[in-house]
Amino acid sequence: MKLQKFRRVTGAGIAVLALSVSLAACGDDGDADAKDSGTTSSSDSDMTSDAPAAEGAAAQTFGPGCSAIPTSGAGSFDGMVKDPVATAASNNPLLSTLVTAVTSIDGLADTLNGGEALTVFAPYNDAFAAIPEDQLNGLVTEGKEKGQDSALYKILAHHVLGENDAADAVAGDKETLAGDKLTVEGDAESGMTVSDGTVTANVLCGNIPTANATVYVIDKVLTGVK
Repeated sequence: MKLQKFRRVTGAGIAVLALSVSLAACGDDGDADAKDSGTTSSSDSDMTSDAPAAEGAAAQTFGPGCSAIPTSGAGSFDGMVKDPVATAASNNPLLSTLVTAVTSIDGLADTLNGGEALTVFAPYNDAFAAIPEDQLNGLVTEGKEKGQDSALYKILAHHVLGENDAADAVAGDKETLAGDKLTVEGDAESGMTVSDGTVTANVLCGNIPTANATVYVIDKVLTGVK
């Protein structure tokens, strides 16, 4: 079934604290020229380390947070690709708070699972931890009571696109299912950000495939509040 169009965010008075994520700087390149003696520079050795290349669904993912994804089981890359997006997220330990938010709204998980093609910017647990606990609990409680009329529903819709965009297609200005815009910049090599004009989040692990969506794990909650 097709995913319903969410209602546009009209200004929920929710203060979300920014969560900073530091990315490790790349090491210096070694000497580019190998000597006639047949020896290699230290950087050449690093490039030919014993670390195995990513395989399966993991091969298309990118970002410093991908190492935190389980390597086996339903919450791994190879496990998530088999399930629709809400089910896949429920198996990933980085997204347990997001799943709690989604499942607090009756029928939303089924709606996401039934979407034909989606892109989901999924805040990881520490992004939600930056919201004061009483406010977060209040959002979840309201979500249970008001469903699609709640502020939580509108915030969640603000993180979803009605198209399935891999890393080579997701950059640019994108319309969300809340009826507003997100701006995605960067790429898999240089790093990627997503902004709603107020909050800018880093993509910690991107291009994660599920059965009906592509997931980008991000480090902040995008509220849609201008």
